[in-house]
Amino acid sequence: MNSEKRLAINGGEKTRTTPLPDGKKVGAEELKELTDVIESGQLFRWGGTKVIQFEKEFAELHGVKHAIASSSGTSSIHVALSMIDPAPGDEIITPPITDIGSILPIIYQNCIPIFADVQPDTYNLDPASVEANITEKTKAIMAIHLFGNPTEMDSILEIARKHNLVVIEDCSQAHLGEYQGKLVGTVGDIGCFSLQQSKHMTTGAGGVTITNNDDWGKRGLLFTDKGQHQDWQWPRKYSLIGLNYHMTELQGAVACAQIRKVQNVVERRRRSGDLLTTLISEAPHLRPQRVLPNCKSSYWLYGLTVNPDAPFSAKQFVEALRAEGIPGSPSYIGKPIFLCSESLENQRTFGGTAHPWDHPRARKGIRYYEGLCPVTEDVLNRMVTIPMREWYEEPDVRDIATAICKVAELYRP
Repeated sequence: MNSEKRLAINGGEKTRTTPLPDGKKVGAEELKELTDVIESGQLFRWGGTKVIQFEKEFAELHGVKHAIASSSGTSSIHVALSMIDPAPGDEIITPPITDIGSILPIIYQNCIPIFADVQPDTYNLDPASVEANITEKTKAIMAIHLFGNPTEMDSILEIARKHNLVVIEDCSQAHLGEYQGKLVGTVGDIGCFSLQQSKHMTTGAGGVTITNNDDWGKRGLLFTDKGQHQDWQWPRKYSLIGLNYHMTELQGAVACAQIRKVQNVVERRRRSGDLLTTLISEAPHLRPQRVLPNCKSSYWLYGLTVNPDAPFSAKQFVEALRAEGIPGSPSYIGKPIFLCSESLENQRTFGGTAHPWDHPRARKGIRYYEGLCPVTEDVLNRMVTIPMREWYEEPDVRDIATAICKVAELYRP
């Protein structure tokens, strides 16, 4: 249908001449909750009510017993690791397409990240690669639901149970994503969520960790409060080494308003993302990120890959797509996260040492290098990401699809 059209990058008419809709994630509801806090004069978690209320509502939303709020998505992962109390030199298996915030808590907990490769179509952990990377030092598997797309959890759980490992879910990009009828974060043993500005629900910065394990729930709460028991014993009692990861009452107030909105946000994104997949299903040279059967993505981003034999690269495709008036980005993080971080690649961390890789309990010979996760490298080289927002209406999604199909059919750089 586009055979007689010219691409905008070649001087043709743009598919879309106005920006895609954007909006403000906060408003009167958040302001009301914040006013309550200011009028109370209590901004600290202990003595306030908003953080506790948010934790209760978040736990109820996910049908779990414990939700521990913290200061960031990164801290939510650190809380999860503190719950399982790994020993120095223990290994945590995780995928290499992620933000460094997923990895830093592993290092700071004196553990070693082990990177398993991903599936080429879901961009999430490949169970076969996970099992191949299990050693006597492995303590946990951390699945990351990239762009809101649930990981193949049944296989991950089967492997974990066989080897007596804990399964942590990093749901930072996947609020209310669904795996086989269960919300992500509730399929494994512990779920971690980010409330950073770009996420489905936000407090600007913030995080929350959920679990059904009573001991872990208690330990995680202590960890966010420097290990201190809040029953006002004298002398004070600190039963573990924790950090100050409190969520403030101001963040908690915003979170209380946001949790009432998140289901609508996800439903709108899901409707747009699923429609886009349908509309571009026949576009040549492209493959949308695959959502597993009986699963639902929450579409933090919309991901697709350019086929290896396509006449254009991911970068060229994005340039042509932008010329049509549709935003997009090539790749995502560019390289596997261990090649994005000098500290990981060179194993130079605290005071120039190689800790924790040089710890006496650590397994020797662990290195991060180009070629370690070849599928990840290939996927990132061919990846395109497109913003997905809750403010899109059907005509907006159709414009995105028209531009994608037009570029895929006509572009020959």
